[in-house]
Order: sequence, then structure tokens, then C-alpha cells
Amino acid sequence: MSRKILWINPIGTTHYDGPLQEWLDASKEPETDVKVISLPRGPHHLEYYYYDALILVDVLHAVRRAEQDGFDAAIIGCFYDPGLREAREISERMAVTALEEASLLTAAALGRLFSIVVGRKKFIPKMEENVVRYGLHDRLASFESLEMGVEDFQRNKKKTARRIKIAGEKAIREHLAEVLILGCGFQFGFYLELQKELGIPVIDPVIAALKQTELLANLRQKFGWGHSKVYEYESPRREEIAHWRLADQYEGI
Repeated sequence: MSRKILWINPIGTTHYDGPLQEWLDASKEPETDVKVISLPRGPHHLEYYYYDALILVDVLHAVRRAEQDGFDAAIIGCFYDPGLREAREISERMAVTALEEASLLTAAALGRLFSIVVGRKKFIPKMEENVVRYGLHDRLASFESLEMGVEDFQRNKKKTARRIKIAGEKAIREHLAEVLILGCGFQFGFYLELQKELGIPVIDPVIAALKQTELLANLRQKFGWGHSKVYEYESPRREEIAHWRLADQYEGI
């Protein structure tokens, strides 16, 4: 059964769309069609809470439009998982995933303890909040910082791979990590060689999110299993949105 998935780069540049599209196309199942988009405006990375807050409305608009356009699922392509709960709330049919949750759930199935490789120490508090929220803090071995900005990862791939390897060796040796998670979507493409060198599973968050999304879309199609609408993900009432004229006030809703 075919499925359509929208990958949303929650940044205001298309610079990474092509490479990500190629990586996703190489990793997807044959019956999956993935489309990569970026936002029409906004920062080029989300290293700061301010930037993270700026993109939220546009991410939610993209999710809403994707459902209207017949997509089966959407992926929010940032390891902060920005807007994940809100997107699941407003989507009435689609599955919605994001990178950190998908990576953590995958890692938890592959080993007792996992470590997360981040760009800078600045990123750790928000990511750790998500680990706690997802109920997996007791499975977290460590965060390992590369002291690199998000835009640096793909700029010098040899340097990035070398630093990730050093961080991974430290996580295994000092913190007993059994799985290593690459803690940024722009760390895509490094996992295979690192996995061979380190001898443990190395989770590429782009692939982890894609695979979880394919699974959720398939579960919806075959068994009707989707995001529960009873409590946390209950959708706002359409008549209330219409009465307040939110569609007129916020372009794209």
C-alpha cells in the first residue's frame, strides 16, 4: 500500500532540501513517496529558543496543509521536536513524527543505555527535557558535545566524522553507552562508517524518523491506529476556529 510523507525542514532556507531528499529516497521503502520542503521564511538553524519559537506557526501551517493535500504523514525535521504535540493536536488523520522521539524510541529497543551526540552544550537542556517527557531519562547514558554549530556538520564531513567518533568512544568507555544517537538532522549520512568503527548501533535521526513514520502510516492504513484524540491530542473544534476567524488572522491555517 502506497503512502505519502511530507518532510518539513523547519528553517527558512532550501539549502539542505536536495541532499536530504536524496538521503530519504535512498532509505525509504519502495511504496513510500517522500517530499521535502522548507519554510518560506525564518532562521537557517534552530540553535536558540528564539529561533525555535519563530518557526512554530509556519510548521503548524505546513502540517495542516499536508493533511488537506492528502499526505498520510508528516515529519518535523529537527531534533528539538518543535511543535510535535501541537501538530499531532491539529492533525485529525495524519501521523506526525519528529527526530528526537523517533530516535529515542529506536535506540531504546536496541540497547539498555544510549548516548546522544549534540552540536553544542547549548542544545542539551531542551533535548534532555524531551528525554524526560518521553519517559526515557533512565536509559540516557550521556550527552556528548562536538562544540560545532548545526551548519558545520555537512561543511567538513571528515572533521565531523572524526569528532563524532571521539565522542562515541568516550560515551562507550566512560558512560557504558550501548547505542549512539546522532542528535541533529544535519548529522545525516555519517552513521554507517561510525557504526563499523564503534561496534554499536549508531542512529541516524533522519532514517529513524522516516522508518517510524512509515510504520505509523502503515498502522493507520491497515489497522486504523492513529494518534489518540481523547486527551492530549484532542483537536480544537472547527466551529470555534471559524467563529474566531483564525483562518483570516493567521495566514495558512
